[in-house]
Parts: sequence; C-alpha cells; structure tokens
Amino acid sequence: MSSVGLDSAHRAIDSDFKRSLLHSIALFRGVEPDAIGDLLSRCGRLDVAEGVVLLAPERSNQCVYIVLSGRLEVRLGALESPKIADLHPGACAGEISLIEERDPSAYVVAAEDSHLMVVSHSLLWQMVDRSHQLAKNLLVVLSERVRSDNEFIANRLGMLQQAQRNAVTDALTGLGNRHWMQEMFERELSRAQGTGISLCVVMIDVDCFKAFNDQFGHVAGDRVLGVVADVLREHLRPTDLIARFGGDEFAILMPTSNLDAAEETAERLRREVAEVALPDLIPRVTISVGIAGSNRDDDLNSLVQRADAAMYEAKQKGRNRVIAHR
Repeated sequence: MSSVGLDSAHRAIDSDFKRSLLHSIALFRGVEPDAIGDLLSRCGRLDVAEGVVLLAPERSNQCVYIVLSGRLEVRLGALESPKIADLHPGACAGEISLIEERDPSAYVVAAEDSHLMVVSHSLLWQMVDRSHQLAKNLLVVLSERVRSDNEFIANRLGMLQQAQRNAVTDALTGLGNRHWMQEMFERELSRAQGTGISLCVVMIDVDCFKAFNDQFGHVAGDRVLGVVADVLREHLRPTDLIARFGGDEFAILMPTSNLDAAEETAERLRREVAEVALPDLIPRVTISVGIAGSNRDDDLNSLVQRADAAMYEAKQKGRNRVIAHR
C-alpha cells in the first residue's frame, strides 16, 4: 500500500459542487450555504487509488477527509489487521487527530478508488466559528466514532473472554478442563494447607466405557459423559471444583471436607448416576469412585495419585463402588 502526497493532489472545489455538497455530508448537514460558502471554495479535492494510506499512526495529520465517492477502511494496529469500520460517501476521517492535535490512532486506507474533499485544520475551525450547526454536527460525528470504537472494543473483549473460557472449559461437558483443574486445584490446596483445613480429591471413572463406546458408538458415549457431568453439577456444593480429567474420568476437589463427608457425598453421586434413566437399548451407567484426603506434605500430584489408586481399587473390586484412602 502506498502513501499519498497531499499538497500536490489538492484541486479547488467548483461552485456547482458547492451547492449540492451540504445536503449529502454529515458534517455539513443543516448548515446554511451562505455561512461557509467561501470557506468551501478554499477546500481541496483529492483522488486516491485503491490501497493508498491516508492516515497512519506514525504520521501527523492536518486535514479532515470527507468521502465524496468510493470507500475507505479503518484498521487498528497494523495495515494487515482486519478492518474495524467502513467509511462511505458522506463520512469523514481524521477529525479526532485534528481536534486532539495528536497523530492518528488508526490507519485509514482507500478500499477502492475514491474521491475526497480535504478540509484543512485552519478551515475546519473557521467553519466551526461561522456555524453552530456545523459545530453540533462535528460533535455528533465524534460521538458516533467513539460509540463505534466502544462497540468494537466490547466485541473484541467478548471474543477474548470467550477464548479464555474456551481455553479452560471442556467443550463436551462444560466442566473445567485439565488446564483449569491444575490451576484451580493447586490454588485451593495451597489455601487449605496455609490454614490447616482439610480437603479431599475425588476421582471418578465411568465403568466399562470403552466397551460401551464400541457397542453403542461415540455419540451415545458422549451423551453418557454429559449425563455424568450433569449429575456432578447438580449434587455437589457450589464451592466444590469439578473438572473433566480426560477421557471418561472426572476429578472433584472438595474444600473443607474430611474423608467421611467426602465418602458420603461420593456414595450419593454413585447412586444418582446409576439411577439415571437412559433409553432401553443403553444399559445402566455406573461409576467407580476413589477418594483421598489431603496431608500436610501433599502436593496436587500426590493427592490425585492416591485418589486415582483408590478409584482403580474400586474397579478391581467389581466397579460401581466408592473406595477411600485414608
């Protein structure tokens, strides 16, 4: 993309154009022709080819560009960035940097061959002095630009927040994923050890899940994982942390719980999962559960390993049961 040499490209605005100008441009709408007619004659006209850069953060700006035909694009950060706005005939660019007397905050690029009106810094302020309506229009233009920028920022913030949620959320179950679990479980364990309060980690495995998937297919298997996740959400405390550990395994951290209380809760979860009504062609779903209580010298890995070992013991002893390792 090329930059534009402005001084050599300006041409005077003819009188016939001046009469129709005020009706089509937001900045001049409602302005009496006699108020600024002589000043319009001193404005320039500029033809720019597609790809020409009119405004850039690294260049000072001394003009307002009004689109008479064609289209301009506004881009933030870099010329290669996606556009954040289109400027069609009647719109203007450069007014904010002119008023602030600062370099532009964005790139403005000709999206196609365009014909522009050029209002210099001094002419703009003379027009404002001549016409209260033009001053009002300028405020409206600025307000709309700020609102547009705020909407863009809000949309980008929403996208960022969604991306952050996606980074720590399991897409299938909506529970926290392994990355989220590592951060949140470690934080809660550190807090418990600092205060001397007990907590428990619970590991859950869906019984015979591979055989279930082989027989009924992955769609049915995904549904079973969703059912188990729903039971966990419904029957655990708001303070309990739930994550999909991977595959058909789930992990729960229960703050301020001793082994007896955690075992009682785990038994309730086991019963609730087994009582879920599924279609006749799908057999009853059961889970094996292992629990480990925290010790003063535990880290998260050792705590999860003990809970995992208890869960495998439950599977070896016939599945659909709870084992707690003290």
